[in-house]
Amino acid sequence: MDPASLASALIGAQVGRVQLAVAGKLLRMDAINEQSVVKLIDAAQQNMDRLANVAAGIGGNLDISV
Repeated sequence: MDPASLASALIGAQVGRVQLAVAGKLLRMDAINEQSVVKLIDAAQQNMDRLANVAAGIGGNLDISV
């Protein structure tokens, strides 16, 4: 194997390693983001559950003029 081919193969291997590292980081970030979305949806659901017992029309005619 000539030196140019060997150097090219080593560079290709290093690039592949970096691509795998980036892909792994993106997967971890995706998992963290998914957990955050689940927590946000759960919090919104809890807030809606608290408002379910409020009488109809409450807050519908709120005057915020100064």
